[in-house]
Amino acid sequence: MDQSYRRLARKLDELPHGFPCTDSGVELRILAKIFTPEDAAFAARLRPLPESSAAVARRLRRPTGEVEARLDEMAARGQIAALKVHGKKVYSLAPFVVGIWEFQLPHMDAELANLFEEYAPVLLRELGGKEPALARVVPVNARIEANAEVLRYSSVRTMIEKARSFRVMECICRTEAAALGHPCRHTLETCLAFSPEPEAYEGTLAHDYGRTITRDEALAILDACEREGLVHCTYNLQRHQMFVCNCCSCCCGFLRGLKEFGAPHLLVRSDWVAAIDAELCASCGECADRCPTQAISFDDTVMALQVGPDRCIGCGVCTVSCPGGGITMRERPATERTTPPQNLVSWAWQRSVNRSGTLRSVLRFAPLALGLGAWRKT
Repeated sequence: MDQSYRRLARKLDELPHGFPCTDSGVELRILAKIFTPEDAAFAARLRPLPESSAAVARRLRRPTGEVEARLDEMAARGQIAALKVHGKKVYSLAPFVVGIWEFQLPHMDAELANLFEEYAPVLLRELGGKEPALARVVPVNARIEANAEVLRYSSVRTMIEKARSFRVMECICRTEAAALGHPCRHTLETCLAFSPEPEAYEGTLAHDYGRTITRDEALAILDACEREGLVHCTYNLQRHQMFVCNCCSCCCGFLRGLKEFGAPHLLVRSDWVAAIDAELCASCGECADRCPTQAISFDDTVMALQVGPDRCIGCGVCTVSCPGGGITMRERPATERTTPPQNLVSWAWQRSVNRSGTLRSVLRFAPLALGLGAWRKT
């Protein structure tokens, strides 16, 4: 295997998300499927914080036009991240998840899907092995307890209403399942990206990677996902969320990580828990069928369905289906709630310390801070 893949793998594993090595080397075979050796070597020289093409060119001592063309080509192939910040197009090394893997949506085939399935147990255990969690469940807005305070990071609709650009993509997990010959019964086009920047995605993503939509269309997709019983998941941050995945329990990595691979910090539950009113419950079982974690069962003592709070992830999909309106979402006790990191930098620092220790994290973050300062000057 070319050494450029090993260097890129080490660089990805240094990121707070992680990209663990395996005895089989499957992670290197995945990189070889996505990158040429030359592209892998170039990607390994990028920083995880955003840089303009001019800043990258100065750092690599190459002509700006040549570097920008190379960056745009790699972004179009889903090898790196490209976005707009304050109107500037910027580029960065993306983590494998959430990042490079999701960018492979237009390139998914059976070979890549099988490679990922081979790697998934190791990868997802690493992603879900340390706090803070990568992603967070956000409850649906239906039947939340009256007078409860719903914080911004607990409301997908608030996130959407504050954004100015919107993109919808097919679900990478259901696309992978279809490539493996197991198509999912749920809607395929459900993953949302959003940004406070106007026209944030124009000229930054591959042409066939999703499509630009309006705010009203994004809200309509959320409504449809809730009716289907899909779980809203987003970055585990208080501010600057940039995506909402609408996950099914059969295919999606966040829920599979919890249920199949013992990855407790891959996805943190919301600060809400479902509660069933025994007097209103008709024991129809609709909510139990929809629950992604099998948290609802029949309780002989009250002759009604009841929620196991330890298994409930607070998604609220059960509330949408109850014909008698007997399920509400109640805030968990204060001792059971979790507060996400303020932003992605805070999340990355906490995660890096928990994965690698304070000293190594300081050594890694120092050049990143210098890179951020250089980008702000461009």
